[in-house]
Amino acid sequence: MIGRQVAMALCLAALAGCVGFGRSGPTTGAVKAAGQQSYASGDIQIINLSDDAIARMQHYAQSQHFSDIFGKGVPVGTVIGTGDVLDIGVWEAPPAVLFGSAHVETGMSVSQGATIPQQVVGEDGTITVPFVGQVAVAGRTPEQVEHTIVSRLAGKAHDPQVVVRIVSNEAQTATILGEVGVSKRVPLTARGERLLDIVASTGGPRQPVGKTTIQIARDGKVARMPLEAIIRDPSQNIIIQPNDVITAMFQPYSFTALGAVAKSSEVPFEGGGLTLAQALGRVGGLVDQQANVHGVFIFRLEDPAALDPAVAQSAKRTREGKIPVIYRLDMGQARSLFLAQDFTIQDHDVIFVSNAPAVDLQKFINTVSSAAFSVVAVTNAN
Repeated sequence: MIGRQVAMALCLAALAGCVGFGRSGPTTGAVKAAGQQSYASGDIQIINLSDDAIARMQHYAQSQHFSDIFGKGVPVGTVIGTGDVLDIGVWEAPPAVLFGSAHVETGMSVSQGATIPQQVVGEDGTITVPFVGQVAVAGRTPEQVEHTIVSRLAGKAHDPQVVVRIVSNEAQTATILGEVGVSKRVPLTARGERLLDIVASTGGPRQPVGKTTIQIARDGKVARMPLEAIIRDPSQNIIIQPNDVITAMFQPYSFTALGAVAKSSEVPFEGGGLTLAQALGRVGGLVDQQANVHGVFIFRLEDPAALDPAVAQSAKRTREGKIPVIYRLDMGQARSLFLAQDFTIQDHDVIFVSNAPAVDLQKFINTVSSAAFSVVAVTNAN
């Protein structure tokens, strides 16, 4: 009798514990209910993946291209800056008043100026020219400086002519560093050096092109693009501007896969990008006996510009201006495989696959069966 009571107690204890089965994460229903919750003061949005949702994300991704953020750019090097070295030539028509004269074979006398030493633009932005004095040149073009010098020589020289040329450009430079042959400052000229010109001048990337990402920082704006995409689209090979900082990075991206997948892990991926279908393939796909095909979720802090304007305007945002979003994909539909190929994974995304309801039911049955066998065993022993 006592044996039976002990056995029944064990069985009841096992059944009582059934409400707390171990899981690899929230259930599908719990994730859907997250739409009523918040994260970091931002309203969590549940969005079913659809053609329209993916189209908005793709449009936003295109707006983050270098050409859209920074524009095509204009050639530089025509504006003089501090530290630049200038070559100045001054001529005057005969009879020369200030400068000596030279004779050519035709017998015509052509006056020309004496050699003027190259001028380095000082910290005050000026240079010194004989018979002219100090001339402010910083922030001006060579043509503007020529006109200033000619005007100051009026009445002193006979019909003066002036040519100003930038010999060494120290002010108009860009910096490139990271995974390149040599990190350095690159002088920019009126030729208009483009992004790939700068990368090539360092000896090129040290890592494979397909796994290299280029970042440009300019005037408080920062943008990244895969090097492969820049090579493929000439419009992204923008003209570099003074003080740009270019960084070449090797595979800076990763996503995390959790739940009912073959391999839960953090997975780095190349700068060329990755689709959801490829991401699931890299972790071995869904576990057949465990995964809920209706419960594939992607957790992301999304930029409001990538969402439906109605959602973006009404939802509260995090302190960083992002909106917590959970994208849901129903893998039970055949069209979902096309959507998975169009959905692009981003850095720090979390992919979560919930357990199928039958998995929890099976755990319950296994627990009850185990308890029942224990009761029988104890009863038989008595």
